[in-house]
Amino acid sequence: MLDTAIILAGGLGTRLRSVLPDTPKCLAPINNKPFLAELIKFLKKQGINKFIFSLGYKSELIIKYLGDEFIDTNIDYSIEDEQLGTGGAIKLALSKVLSDDVLVINGDTFFKNDLYLFYRFHKNNNSKFSISVTKVENNYRFGSVVLNDENIVINFSEKSKNESVLINAGHYIINREHFLKFKTEDKFSIELDFFQNCSINKVIYGFEFLSDFIDIGIPEDLIKAQSFFNKN
Repeated sequence: MLDTAIILAGGLGTRLRSVLPDTPKCLAPINNKPFLAELIKFLKKQGINKFIFSLGYKSELIIKYLGDEFIDTNIDYSIEDEQLGTGGAIKLALSKVLSDDVLVINGDTFFKNDLYLFYRFHKNNNSKFSISVTKVENNYRFGSVVLNDENIVINFSEKSKNESVLINAGHYIINREHFLKFKTEDKFSIELDFFQNCSINKVIYGFEFLSDFIDIGIPEDLIKAQSFFNKN
């Protein structure tokens, strides 16, 4: 069973500075509790019992919060001395992973994915890299993902408005040893430099799961998240 997660929470959060000038995105208040609390609660219910937090910007605030509120949770930290991008952050954090497969998620998104089904999909396809995808009606903020009949990703497309598409929901299952074999820079974006880089010979499987998806990366969606968690 999948029991370890890397949570990417080292971003600068520049688009939220107008409402959260001194707070990391993952600590954004949602109904008087940090967003991270909802994320950890959900992952624990899904069987995750080891958390590796990939941190950078204002890491001391996140470490203090977790140390105060989750003292009985198995938590480790991978801290960037400089911004490495999402890919570089994953690569660095994998040094803390002991299992063959690890869940990687973005610390500013919430997706009600069924991790048991996701992991079964990953193993049944003998996949080394799987991503979760979900359908949205308007992808003005997100690029789309195209799958073939075997659920292999064949294309990542640019953002477009008013179109029902599959998007990357920000949950990945990565085979640690396989991923570390790729020749990558220390600084790179998993979305741009790995997923969309045709020169990297990789196979990525896409697991489609239709569920609620929240991204708190901009002020408008941070407001929407308040009502979302009130209903759930």
